Amino acid sequence: MEHGDFFSSKDFPALKNDTFLKAAWGEVTDYVPVWCMRQAGRYLPEFRETRATQDFFTTCRTPTICCELTLQPLRRFPLDAAIIFSDILVIPQALGMEVTMVPGKGPTFPEPLNEPADLQKLHENVDVTQELAYVFQAITLTRHKLKGEVPLIGFSGAPWTLMAYMIEGGGSNTMSKAKRWLYQYPSACHKLLKILTNVIIDYLVGQVKAGAQALQVFESHAGHLGYEQFSEFSLPYLREIAQQVKEKLKASGIIQVPMIVFAKDAHYALEDISNSGYEVVGLDWTIQPKIARERTGTKVTLQGNMDPCALYAPKDKINEIVKKMIEEFGTQRYIANLGHGMYPDMDPEHVATFVESVHKYSRKKLQE
Repeated sequence: MEHGDFFSSKDFPALKNDTFLKAAWGEVTDYVPVWCMRQAGRYLPEFRETRATQDFFTTCRTPTICCELTLQPLRRFPLDAAIIFSDILVIPQALGMEVTMVPGKGPTFPEPLNEPADLQKLHENVDVTQELAYVFQAITLTRHKLKGEVPLIGFSGAPWTLMAYMIEGGGSNTMSKAKRWLYQYPSACHKLLKILTNVIIDYLVGQVKAGAQALQVFESHAGHLGYEQFSEFSLPYLREIAQQVKEKLKASGIIQVPMIVFAKDAHYALEDISNSGYEVVGLDWTIQPKIARERTGTKVTLQGNMDPCALYAPKDKINEIVKKMIEEFGTQRYIANLGHGMYPDMDPEHVATFVESVHKYSRKKLQE
């Protein structure tokens, strides 16, 4: 295959390990599949070495480097899925906002949205095939380079989470600026959320066309909302994304892919989330597996939810936590993961223990 063919979303290698996809669709699996949010991250020395020569968003816009970073954890651990290396804030950038990654501070918007009039600065009609082509190229390249070993997950931030960043100008402990908009400017909020939703739908469809075999939508700031605000400013847009992505894929004659929604700290709306059109519901570590099963029934696959900080524990303790987690979730309609992303100071050997324990204990339980 010529190097240029790696950017062609045709003739991908046959998939060898479909356990993750089977679990996502609710099909019977021989063991519990596992992957980790932020599995391509700074806890890996090879990740730090690869990233050392470029700033963060330049890395995101370089398909060959995104591919390499995506593959690195697969070389170390027997993970059952890869997730493309990118960032949720590429969408605000596509809308015309400047975003930089400031060392020690994180993502920063030099000119955040301060009032509803600022929405006029956004590019409403975004052509994702132009503005986000680098993500699609990274996905296609990575699908080829994976050689069918495991499926590739694409992702996006959810509208409320992206809106919060765009108004706050970065991370926030309270999201008070963004929440102020919800109370003072609800019409402007819905306008912004609709703009974001339209771009996200096209972006996710584009990722599948490029080769993504599953999609995850990150509503990372759901915990800052109460039930009423979530029901008005998050849930309708999450539902629209799931519905429209599926409809557009069908209209294009493209095979459907499972969709995962991860609304962190939104256990207050778990029933609604499980009825929002996604095959998989991601859980953070603050909800008990048995309670999550009771509240979601058998309609969806659950994903999660070990506390990321449990990776700081001794290896034998990690084994105990994993064993208990699998006993409580069960071995079917379940994808093991962390309850959020990994942190830079975590030990790769402890990640290996987590992954191997999931496989070992789930296979053992299935033989009982």
